[in-house]
Amino acid sequence: MTAHSNVNVVVLAAGQGKRMYSKLPKVLHRLAGKPLLGHVLDTARQLAPRQLTVVFGHGGDQVRAAFAQAADLTWAHQAEQLGTGHALAQALPFLQGEGTTLMLYGDVPLTRLATLQQLLAASEGGRLGVLTDILDDATGYGRIVRDSSGAVRAIVEQKDCTPEQAAIREMNTGILALPTARLAGWLGELKNDNAQGEYYVTDLIALAVRDGVPIATVHPAHHWEAEGINNKLQLAALERIHQGEVARALLTAGVGLADPARIDVRGTLKHGQDVLIDVNCVFEGEVVLGQGVQIGANCVLKNVTVHDGAEILPFCHLEDAVVGPDSRIGPYARLRPGTRLAEAVHVGNFVEIKQADIGVGSKVNHLSYIGDADVGRGVNIGAGTITCNYDGVNKFRTTIGDNVFIGSNNSLVAPLTLGDGVSTGAGSTLRRSVPAGALAVERGEVVLKEGWQRPIKVAK
Repeated sequence: MTAHSNVNVVVLAAGQGKRMYSKLPKVLHRLAGKPLLGHVLDTARQLAPRQLTVVFGHGGDQVRAAFAQAADLTWAHQAEQLGTGHALAQALPFLQGEGTTLMLYGDVPLTRLATLQQLLAASEGGRLGVLTDILDDATGYGRIVRDSSGAVRAIVEQKDCTPEQAAIREMNTGILALPTARLAGWLGELKNDNAQGEYYVTDLIALAVRDGVPIATVHPAHHWEAEGINNKLQLAALERIHQGEVARALLTAGVGLADPARIDVRGTLKHGQDVLIDVNCVFEGEVVLGQGVQIGANCVLKNVTVHDGAEILPFCHLEDAVVGPDSRIGPYARLRPGTRLAEAVHVGNFVEIKQADIGVGSKVNHLSYIGDADVGRGVNIGAGTITCNYDGVNKFRTTIGDNVFIGSNNSLVAPLTLGDGVSTGAGSTLRRSVPAGALAVERGEVVLKEGWQRPIKVAK
């Protein structure tokens, strides 16, 4: 992206969020798996601003640590929370150019890019742009006061409203596009003689009117775009709105959802045609679903690629894994990081796989653990089989060749290699490698004690 030479973005993120009842700073609470501030910053970045500044305060170390990898951010510290005007003033040393400064809020996560672009367009030519909305009940919000010609004259906060002003339905969302060159002078004139004893950024509107600066207003397409989060109820409400928008986009793109109200996407979900997703599925990180993929109910997929024609049956958990074409997983299977399944692999109920490559057409169908392993083509792994890959200090790898048949309840003690075509007997504990084509049976001697008396529980 090419930076807009005339746009700075300032995100106010210094609030404590007392009504969240949490030690976590408010802007770090998550919506769709991402911190609220992360949503705002991602949208702001799409404007390609020349400067992106975050004003931080409460929990500042936590906030900065959460975005430590973001090299494009400038941080401005607000040591005391004395109002929005005071917060914006902390960013003044970082504002560049003669264009526009867009002021956003770290707890208003769902403002659409198109809305911000409209606001910036309306503020061109030195205008002051205000994002406003019309509500049936604007209680709690600053009101937009206009004169008889419809021109904006001021924004009056709720606690300072007269009864007539309190009846106004047009409210201030708080999102402003301000002429950068005038900010230092205007902010220096702000007074805190109001009911809150704070320096309001909204008082800049009256200063703009005084100085003859035109004021333009833009409305968002949806009320929720400007909704902030002050408590867990509001967080949950916006989560469902966001997930509803995601579900709507998936349905529009042809994905089949059993119930659009019961899907959670906490990252990105890419898909081919004829994908079907049952209820209560969660997708985290980067998930890719190929053509004709089916996801059963109550599955969790995190950073997973599922290739064409594969089916994930209900109650499966997949993380950092690749599922090959036409494979069948579950129900109740867990694929842990590093699992790579080739074409037409079957993984059944109560099977766990980690750091393993499973070859074409192989089956691990029942109650097994396969970890740190390379499994060839056409292998059948019997129920209850485990790879004993860890000696308490180090991990070792198991290699299984093509067309191997492993009996039930085998323990494969790594490091171990089973050659092509090997068969093993049920209940074997294999501690040494087996050459191709051999049958391996390794069991302890059975000890019989006839007439043995089972211990009897002693009465207390």
